[in-house]
Amino acid sequence: MKNLFLDTNVLIDFFADRKPFSTEAARLFNYSFKKQINIYISAVSYNNMYYILRQSCSHAETIKMLTELNEWTDIIDVSKDIIKKALKSDFKDFEDAIQYNCAKSLSKIDFIVTRDTKDYKPSALPILTPKEAVSLVESSSR
Repeated sequence: MKNLFLDTNVLIDFFADRKPFSTEAARLFNYSFKKQINIYISAVSYNNMYYILRQSCSHAETIKMLTELNEWTDIIDVSKDIIKKALKSDFKDFEDAIQYNCAKSLSKIDFIVTRDTKDYKPSALPILTPKEAVSLVESSSR
């Protein structure tokens, strides 16, 4: 079973139903529900998601979505060590550096899934778009 780390943009695509990107994000969650993959996320995704989702949903609706996310994924804590590594990294976007170092902190992470692949150029972990991740899961389940 593959262990995928989802960047915040993929999570927001799913919960905000941002078309056309939400389709692949929904498929990834569906594979997780079917126990074909494990989804990992960074704890920092919660505050970023709350901020974005709250612009179009009530507080209660947003909290409900984040509670569901908590039940569907494994959360990687953001530690002092992760922040130190992010500060020293070659990433141009600090939030991506945190995401990357969270993913890197678990040796079982196989891929980082993001729509912003260009921002993950310094990554030592393989980077996939949601569409590529869906194709990978589908090809490995045949």
